[in-house]
Amino acid sequence: MREGPPTPEQLIGNIAAARATTVADYMAAANSHYYATRDPLGAAGDFTTAPEISQMFGEMIGVWIADLWGRAGSPAFHYVELGPGRGTLAADALRAMARFGCIPAGIDLVETSPTLRAAQWARLPAATHHDEVDALPDNLPLLIVANEFFDALPVHQYIRTMDGWRERMVERRGEVFAAVPGDADAAAAIPEMLRSKNVGTIVETAPVSAAIMQRCAFRIARQGGAMLVIDYGYSGPAAGDTLQAVKAHRFADPFADPGEVDLTTHVDFTALADAARSGGAAVSAVATQGDWLQRLGIDARLQSLAAAAPDRAKELQGQRDRLVTANAMGELFKVMAITAAGWPTPAGFTGDSA
Repeated sequence: MREGPPTPEQLIGNIAAARATTVADYMAAANSHYYATRDPLGAAGDFTTAPEISQMFGEMIGVWIADLWGRAGSPAFHYVELGPGRGTLAADALRAMARFGCIPAGIDLVETSPTLRAAQWARLPAATHHDEVDALPDNLPLLIVANEFFDALPVHQYIRTMDGWRERMVERRGEVFAAVPGDADAAAAIPEMLRSKNVGTIVETAPVSAAIMQRCAFRIARQGGAMLVIDYGYSGPAAGDTLQAVKAHRFADPFADPGEVDLTTHVDFTALADAARSGGAAVSAVATQGDWLQRLGIDARLQSLAAAAPDRAKELQGQRDRLVTANAMGELFKVMAITAAGWPTPAGFTGDSA
């Protein structure tokens, strides 16, 4: 039987017991507790993701999968989602896929939160849950979706000090936690093009994210299929502190109330692309979410929904704008696909690969 998560007091005590812990370990412990003990989504939670904003988001992903599947010869496959929230995206995507006869042989969700697993089963009673990607089925191609998954995985942070590069460590100082430079030289962890940055510069690396992406790519390269990654992020290497906390839809101190706030960082899509290639998969160009959704036909879907429910036309337009426009989610959020050798070029991307 899986042990329950520690209480907030126990979590704080565990972190404080060590002289110092890396930002990555701090983030992993805090987020593990956070997601295990609540449903963080929606107006009553701490943040809202694209699938909760509009059904059109999940439907466009379903159209993307159905198109790729059809051009690949309509093989049997498993639908996989990493960190599927309440199951809203999967339910919308699977409904859209079914209109094209694209029915998965299995629905496999990688999720460890008991609270969110219960919400997912309510929408997807046929789904199978897994604790990690290595437990996914190995008998058929995998079509994997990872929406706002990698941003919540732990990152290591490094800071340039007067004495050189040091890893940032989290330690308790009185009643609060704070990030401080460690003692050991960490220059080897810094990309060469960033090593000469000024004192005070922060650089982030995400080896856990790279490892998961590589394992997904190994599976896809061996079994066939594709993976779609959607998250807020950038093309690295780049310097900057992107660690942030959100509580009740407002930004909060990442080092206050560990386990009671959502901790995330911006995703380095170049690092994910490199990890996917090392796993044997082909990598698409990186697109902005707004451009990708428009190429897939979100505006046509908006017109269809508005025609069927004219009283909701203004609401639906607002949902579309929130997903697509540059001053909302359209520019900050990026989209990237990886595919197995011999699979078609995925829709919605233009230009050179990442």
